Amino acid sequence: MDLTRRAMLKLTGGAGAALALGVRLPAFAQSSEIMKRPIPSSGELVPVVGIGTARTFNVETTEEALAPLREVMQTFIDMGGTLLDTATGYRNSETVSGVLAKALGITDKLFMATKVAAEEKEQGIEQMERSMSLLNRSVIDLMQVHNLRGWQTQLATLREWKAEGRIRYLGITTSSTRQYEDFAAVMEQEDLDFIQVNYSLAARTAEERILPLAADRGMAVLVNVPYGRGRLFQAVEGQELPEWAAEFDAESWGQFFLKFIISHPAVTCPIPATTKAHHAADNMGAAYGRLPDEAMRRRMIEFFDAL
Repeated sequence: MDLTRRAMLKLTGGAGAALALGVRLPAFAQSSEIMKRPIPSSGELVPVVGIGTARTFNVETTEEALAPLREVMQTFIDMGGTLLDTATGYRNSETVSGVLAKALGITDKLFMATKVAAEEKEQGIEQMERSMSLLNRSVIDLMQVHNLRGWQTQLATLREWKAEGRIRYLGITTSSTRQYEDFAAVMEQEDLDFIQVNYSLAARTAEERILPLAADRGMAVLVNVPYGRGRLFQAVEGQELPEWAAEFDAESWGQFFLKFIISHPAVTCPIPATTKAHHAADNMGAAYGRLPDEAMRRRMIEFFDAL
């Protein structure tokens, strides 16, 4: 469904600051700089928390459906976020990402990452051309081969597009430990700017081979499923945040979980998804303040595993 003129006017007219939306920002986020990490292949810096769009941005482009996501996006930008991750396979998410970015005037401010998933070369090209159109971008910052589908064919095309300046970075993704063996094999034989992998306090298998390999090979790491699709919050339901979380400036369970991920030296940026502005602010709060050191990381693991 097309975005109506009335809806577009309401979206653009409502693009105030996060505070105007009634979102409470963490105290340290108002007095410190957002943390950034370099992309190893270029040295370009990106904020250490991004935003994902799987499921959450798969809505109709109506005023009612877009309004809460506009607040999410505005809060994300207001708190220093830039990296947005989407995919052709996320149904309407690319469309919504493009509509919101245009409405808020931030199309060129975002580090836009999306994905291609196709066996055949022409099918992949058609997907990527459509992604560029939906996202209103003549250049995509990061194009990733989704779950390794057709990776040999698609990586060849991505290298052509990178040489032509149509994409800036290329990579591969997975969100399943069942793919790790094949995923690592591709990492070992291909020069990649980015990988994307699932990793959290409750799912640490990526620490064994994937994350060390990314560090050794000079690949940036995006982290998907950082909250285990809600399982981490279920595990701590009814539990008070431990007092020692203040030692690394975690004010919520969400920041506790994200700071564990960010504190891994190989990780560049987790990409949590949400439909609520106050959750977006909370997520972005993890990009400010101190991070746990190695001893604290072990304490966090022991604490979580004992729940």
